[in-house]
Amino acid sequence: MRKGQTAFAVLGVNASETQTSIDAALTFGILWLDVCRNSSADKMLVEGLHLFVPQGSSALVRERMANLNHAAAKWNLFEFDERHDALVEIDCSDRGNVATRLVHAPNEAAALERFSESVAKIHEILPNCEVAVLSSAELAFRWRGLEFARARLGADAATFRSREEIVFGVGAEERILEDRNWAFFVELLTALRDTRHPYGPRHHPLFRLHPERWLESLVVADVSLIDERLAVDPASRSLYSQVPAFSAADRAMIDVLTTTRDGRLAVVELKADEDIHLPLQGLDYWSRVAWHHARNEFPRFGYFPDRELSAEDPLLFLVAPALHVHPATDVLLRYISPEIEWELVGIDEHWREGVKVVFRKRPKRELRLGDESHLATAS
Repeated sequence: MRKGQTAFAVLGVNASETQTSIDAALTFGILWLDVCRNSSADKMLVEGLHLFVPQGSSALVRERMANLNHAAAKWNLFEFDERHDALVEIDCSDRGNVATRLVHAPNEAAALERFSESVAKIHEILPNCEVAVLSSAELAFRWRGLEFARARLGADAATFRSREEIVFGVGAEERILEDRNWAFFVELLTALRDTRHPYGPRHHPLFRLHPERWLESLVVADVSLIDERLAVDPASRSLYSQVPAFSAADRAMIDVLTTTRDGRLAVVELKADEDIHLPLQGLDYWSRVAWHHARNEFPRFGYFPDRELSAEDPLLFLVAPALHVHPATDVLLRYISPEIEWELVGIDEHWREGVKVVFRKRPKRELRLGDESHLATAS
């Protein structure tokens, strides 16, 4: 959309699209802005982006747009009511207005004690499996990130009292563990052990399922592999995986939330496969963590009980196999607010055999309106 020697890139999403497509629109809007700037560099100044979304659907896009670099471009968001042909501009300037909520951290020690019988039963078959506390009334059992069973409190049909039970299955399949299917349960765990390992059969479904959760399990085991500043004291509770990050209608989970040695919060977003939305998804989680941190909510909700958190804003780590970093990632990272300290970490493609960092990219310098130079630089 041109006026004299200036212009705006324009992108719109109509009301027939899914909310997921609407939320993704900003990613493609940024890329379209960059294309317009590159193609018109010697003809006009493309000042920014006009993004149009359906009425009542802008919450997540607004949150993302608030954390972009406003010195690099002008960002304008509009809600369009197709029925009444009405247009409303949405204010994205208030970065503090994030519609998010935090859930209480469960008491892990109490939960593990409550389900000690179930834990012992499963560890007898698969000794090194991961045990994740989901709540005070539920545990998850995983093998290299793949969940295969849960221990939970169920109701006894005869007495209506709570009793401990194990449900198992991979994917949508789920059944209560009983004497009659014990042999099948053992067979499933044996198959997991024999196939889901770094040198297992790569085409087997159990090997291929949920690669990001596999990568997450390796990072959680030693987060300092991503950055030496993230070394975790085993005696303290300073690392959480799959932290609920609810905001508006989005019910996503932060892959890893931890701290640096000096108590600065760090958000780690992981991708095992190529994903064009990695930068803005990481931005989502960073903004929610920063919002709760500014209100001192993590200690009040039971997180990091043994750490004194730094007042600094969180760090953001975006982690993916080096050859599976989407080509558009550098462009998207250029437009993130310079106030956000991010780091793109490329790891070796054979990460199942051990996570090894092969490159890092950090912001190089601030991008300003009309400046097309790159922000990211390898180090």
